[in-house]
Amino acid sequence: MASKRDYYEVLGVDRDASPADIKSAYRKLAVKYHPDRNQGNAEAEEKFKESAEAYAVLSDPEKRARYDRFGHQAEQPGFSGFDPSIFGDFSDILGDFFGFGTGRRRTSRGTPGADLRYDLAMSFEEAAFGREVEIRIPRLETCERCSGSGSRSGQLTPCDTCGGQGRVRYTQGFFSVARPCPDCSGEGRIVTDPCSECQGEGRTETEKDLKVTIPPGVDSGIRLRLRGEGEHGRRGGPPGDLDVLIRVKPHERFERHGSDVHEQIELTYSQLVLGTSIKVETLHDEESIKVPAGTSPGHEFRLRGKGIKDLNSHHRGDHIVHVALRVPKPRDLDDEYLDLLRKLAELEGAEVHEGVLSKVKNLFG
Repeated sequence: MASKRDYYEVLGVDRDASPADIKSAYRKLAVKYHPDRNQGNAEAEEKFKESAEAYAVLSDPEKRARYDRFGHQAEQPGFSGFDPSIFGDFSDILGDFFGFGTGRRRTSRGTPGADLRYDLAMSFEEAAFGREVEIRIPRLETCERCSGSGSRSGQLTPCDTCGGQGRVRYTQGFFSVARPCPDCSGEGRIVTDPCSECQGEGRTETEKDLKVTIPPGVDSGIRLRLRGEGEHGRRGGPPGDLDVLIRVKPHERFERHGSDVHEQIELTYSQLVLGTSIKVETLHDEESIKVPAGTSPGHEFRLRGKGIKDLNSHHRGDHIVHVALRVPKPRDLDDEYLDLLRKLAELEGAEVHEGVLSKVKNLFG
């Protein structure tokens, strides 16, 4: 007969592991080797049984102390190893995920309603400053005629298959598994006289108008969750939620980076060399910027507090102006402009290819 493995080795924990560590390790193994996930796999069933036995010992302070002192020799009368009944004590670990429980009837509030999603397109300015919008949501709501029961008389009949418990138990090997009843979908009751309005569903299709307050500072990808505004549940089940997904339309001049607004403004060569003053339209107002003489393309001017409010604080970002050089198109170059460029090239001592420039001008002229 093969010798038993050390219980700590089975669960993959150190000998000084805390009860929480032991519980967590067992849960992972139980989920991994559960026969429901490994049907027909004898090795997985043995490992599931082995981990359950190890947990039964190490989760009990008294049994663990004896095991630490005597090892497997402590398994004498009064010291229990594996027992299929221990699964009744593991419902707090595995819950209803695999159907472990004490066999008591489950109380049910019906089936929860589904969550819904609404895609909301907004302009750049609307996202920056926020607004209240009205949206129309198609959803299932509780039938008014039968008050959600689905029954014409309002009375439901206990399900014969599960005896009204909503779950049926199947035996697999050394333990049993409880699953939702297939005939009543886990509700424990069935409709024998369907409502003429909802055909026994307990809900009807309708459209709901909702007012949604969009806070300032939202951006594309932000989800606003409206609790309880999804589909209504069946048979008194709780309603789902509504997620409003924000999509911000691009702006013709502005780009957003966090709470900052970026804009590119083109200036001529003479403006950059000699300096100038320009007017800038921000989201909030018009601002004047003095461009010093000798400003290089790529320089940034920052207007503090003229950006977008941060969604999670009172901070407001900046409006950042990026300076670019405006290069004239060949068709805009008249004879006077060309003469000035020749003189500038002479002063700079720069070599130019006027023949190419003239050909381009003639092409567009």
